[in-house]
Amino acid sequence: MSELEEATTPPEASSAAPDDANDLRGFHFKQLLGKPLTWILLAIFVVAAGVAGAALVGPAIGAAAAGGIFVLGLLGVFAIADSRAEEAFFATYAAQRGMALSGKGPLPTATPLLRKGDERYAERALAGPLADGADGVLALYTYETETTDSKGNRQTNYYRYTLALVQVPECAGFVPELYCQRKSGLRALEKFEDVFRRSKERVKLESEALDERYEIFAGKDQDASRLRQLLSPTFIVWLTDSAPEKFAFELVNGTLCCYVNGHKKKAAELDTIRAASAAVATRLREESLE
Repeated sequence: MSELEEATTPPEASSAAPDDANDLRGFHFKQLLGKPLTWILLAIFVVAAGVAGAALVGPAIGAAAAGGIFVLGLLGVFAIADSRAEEAFFATYAAQRGMALSGKGPLPTATPLLRKGDERYAERALAGPLADGADGVLALYTYETETTDSKGNRQTNYYRYTLALVQVPECAGFVPELYCQRKSGLRALEKFEDVFRRSKERVKLESEALDERYEIFAGKDQDASRLRQLLSPTFIVWLTDSAPEKFAFELVNGTLCCYVNGHKKKAAELDTIRAASAAVATRLREESLE
């Protein structure tokens, strides 16, 4: 096993800890249903809906309204249980790994991903060790874009990622900018797209596997020999064979942002992203200091 693969192996967690944000959902749902207040509130809304429906339309409609409100009430209780289970999972996850958990808040706009959208924020953030010798922030990140159609109707689109931020100041002079993105779109359009990239240029390496999965860009003034030192055969193999699914990263002036699509809420997935981000940071730091 290579050093990079060892660095990406998730640390062991306690077998008693919840494996994901849904593990405690049933527990919290039963707990809520066991409280008299839950049933009192449900009864009030059900009776109110039934009486209103019967008075305005008829007994049959009143009974249907009462039944509908009862189902909606149970769904509301389930949603509360789901939220509590997620809170408990992340609190346990953070405590076991020596990380500080915080709620919704901003992230530094240090890389292109962190500057996207009309609104952007971390829904949850955990600060602390990603792996031995690498501290950073693990976050469930969302950015929003608002669009308006021809009729003036507004729609908000949400884009969600799980990311890790690591400060690698040693890289600022060695590799000021480096973008390793998952490949999308048609390869035939690459040259056409590159014409419009004013500050970045495509990095081509002799690896078909890498070329199939990633697009790599660097600043136009970047020293090509330094890039080849960094993007060594071992690192390329790790990216293509061992990195998490849909893994990508951006490095800008010493700030490394590693990310995957979607909000991950399983301990194993979060551990894998932490370990992979720490592995990339370690690789960048070591190469910059040589």
